Amino acid sequence: MANTNDADENGPRVPIVCPACETTSRIPLADVADAVDRHNEQLHDGEDIAEVDPDIADQIADLVATELGLLEDAG
Repeated sequence: MANTNDADENGPRVPIVCPACETTSRIPLADVADAVDRHNEQLHDGEDIAEVDPDIADQIADLVATELGLLEDAG
């Protein structure tokens, strides 16, 4: 059994989608990369099929860009 703490159990969960399997699941943030890699290795011969929901990935990218000041006007 994996060691988890309350923060993992109650923390943010990220939607993962797999169009080939027609499935969606929510994974704790800390486990996303491993879960996606494992799914793709086991079910899709390592092809990058399953992924973070693209809408969520875009929102996260926008938040990071804003936080880093990448979206501020240069003038």
